[in-house]
Amino acid sequence: MKNFNFIAPTKILFGKNKVNELGNEIKQHGTRVLFAYGTGSIKKTGLYDKVVEQLTQAGIEYFELDGIKPNPDISSVREGIKICRENNVDFVLAVGGGSVIDCSKAVAAGVPYAGDAWDFLMRKAAVKNPLPVGTILTLAATGSEMNGNSVISNKETGEKRAFGDDSLRPKFSILDPVNTFTVNKWQTAAGTVDIISHIFEQYFTPDKGTFVQDAIAEGIVNTCVKYGPVALEEPENYEARANLMWSSSLALNGLTGTGKIFGDWATHDIEHELSAYNDLTHGAGLAILFPVWLEYVLDEIRAIKIARMSRSCFGVTDDDDMQAAKNGIKAIRNFFTSLGMPATLTEVNITAENFDHMAESACRFGPLGMFKKLGPQQVKDILNMAL
Repeated sequence: MKNFNFIAPTKILFGKNKVNELGNEIKQHGTRVLFAYGTGSIKKTGLYDKVVEQLTQAGIEYFELDGIKPNPDISSVREGIKICRENNVDFVLAVGGGSVIDCSKAVAAGVPYAGDAWDFLMRKAAVKNPLPVGTILTLAATGSEMNGNSVISNKETGEKRAFGDDSLRPKFSILDPVNTFTVNKWQTAAGTVDIISHIFEQYFTPDKGTFVQDAIAEGIVNTCVKYGPVALEEPENYEARANLMWSSSLALNGLTGTGKIFGDWATHDIEHELSAYNDLTHGAGLAILFPVWLEYVLDEIRAIKIARMSRSCFGVTDDDDMQAAKNGIKAIRNFFTSLGMPATLTEVNITAENFDHMAESACRFGPLGMFKKLGPQQVKDILNMAL
């Protein structure tokens, strides 16, 4: 286990009706708020009215940034920055899933920055003195409610990039599982895959001596395996939604990556290329790619770690590590498809037309991965295997 510093300062307010504490939480950080949300679902569920009520009662002035779409575009970030500057906003409140939260973080980073916010994504600028951010989560998936990461698309250039900084970790996040009751089956399944994938990225590394981190990771995956199917069949099952929601936060707040290298993240980088070009749901893309990536990197050395995950979480009983790993990869794919996720790119109407460009773009800043290094040709091989 490597030396590490661990910080996860986000205050979590978990449970029913925790939105009633919103005003007091915001007033610890600001009084003029950018209220960011998506394409209208929070108005249908009544959450919008509850947020407005809390802001009004607390005497907090707010300005709205609405219409943030899945795979949020840099245009929404720029619009949010403009609203903040024109109205002297000093706090950003994100109400929604990972897309809304990621967009809000980029806005928070961009307000004090003199250049264009896309510079953060292209590694041309560092985050300094961002506005504080708070969240009300409505979808268990990305973990953005408890980390400093953000993923933004640029429709003009056909790119999807990530950036992050600990200063962008939300000051607080309100996690009420009831707010996820109306999430449809597709998004529930995609979110479950996303949570598992975040664990995989930090689990499948060449590090040694990280038994406790890996045991925590396996517990989170087992939670998703248990409760993902329940949430699909019983969307208002509080226990299932609560366990998935907390798993989302724990999977990517840095806990399971402590004492390790950064993680692998090759599969996420490849998926970003797919969803940038095809507007594919992130979790669906990961469901297709992760079993393929596992097959591609599998060898005698890497079989040991894949076998451990397979035995701990996916019911594999083989004593031989290589056989256990192979059967585990099949079991992972079968679990994803049992949730209703696609298994091939063909199923989501993606062809090999842009694979060359995707592979080069994915490796723009160098080879991908830590479990096994991947260059453009290897990335293209994985994409072809996924057809």
